[in-house]
Amino acid sequence: MRESGKILARVMKELEEIVKPGITTKYLDKVAEDLILKYGAKPSFKNYEGFPATICSCINEEIVHCIPCDRKLKQGDIFSIDMGVLYKGYHSDMAVTVPVGKISPEAQRLIRITKKALKRGIKKVRPGNTFGDIGNTIQRYVEGQGYGIVRDLCGHGIGRELHQDPKIPNYGERKTGPEIKQGMTFCIEPMVTVGDWRLKKAKDGYGYQTRDNSLCAHFEHMMVVTKTGCQVLTSLK
Repeated sequence: MRESGKILARVMKELEEIVKPGITTKYLDKVAEDLILKYGAKPSFKNYEGFPATICSCINEEIVHCIPCDRKLKQGDIFSIDMGVLYKGYHSDMAVTVPVGKISPEAQRLIRITKKALKRGIKKVRPGNTFGDIGNTIQRYVEGQGYGIVRDLCGHGIGRELHQDPKIPNYGERKTGPEIKQGMTFCIEPMVTVGDWRLKKAKDGYGYQTRDNSLCAHFEHMMVVTKTGCQVLTSLK
């Protein structure tokens, strides 16, 4: 899973570097698939429960699971990439939200707060804590910044299957839910909205977007629990 995570992190970094106004999400999907195959791995998402692509590509009010298409990225958009890799029988999964050219101060702040929410959640990962501790920390931070935290979607366990138990909500109460134990592998993925956190189906009929069409951002990392904390497996550091 460490190897799988490193491959995914490399591919994601290369994708982030080519995001710019004028290119299509379908083009980025093709680049992602080619890079994953070059590293000797396979896309986890492609054909998973009927999903036809390598990446989930979401723009502005879209939050997750949107299918890449001929839509071109525009100056000022924010673009969320969610992607997984299958390597030697083990999956990895991560997501980032990146600016397309110069973006508004509001969009910059949304991205910054969502990234910080993930970092704060990760700091709560250690044996003896609960998954409720993670969700509570993310929720309190995000709502304290005046934003909404999506409740209809959540993080998840991962390993030989892309999505495994437990489900890991980005909200909740301290000291509730399953206990975190050494050796667990899972993904934390806060999805943050400028407006209402409630969702509706996106225009493609597959993905989801904010019900009030407000901006949203999404970050995700995969980690393994250690004796004293955790190690993020989808990082190049």
